[in-house]
Amino acid sequence: MTDATQDDLIARIGELVDTEHDLRRKTESGELDPAIEQQRLAQLEATLDQCWDLLRQRRARIDAGESPDDANVNPVKRVEGYLQ
Repeated sequence: MTDATQDDLIARIGELVDTEHDLRRKTESGELDPAIEQQRLAQLEATLDQCWDLLRQRRARIDAGESPDDANVNPVKRVEGYLQ
């Protein structure tokens, strides 16, 4: 993911959001056990947070006149802990 372009990241975020909606739909229709949904959603949300963080880093680097390619994927614990 570190060599992803801004367009790649936006596309990946869209895919993850679509997957999230699909999981919720399947749970509501009874196709998926709610416990499994929660487990998958937790993984999906962590990946989404990493994608958004990387996209923000890339945009900040562009705004600062730096190379967006120097942005790095932060560990889940870091991106999940920003608000704490």
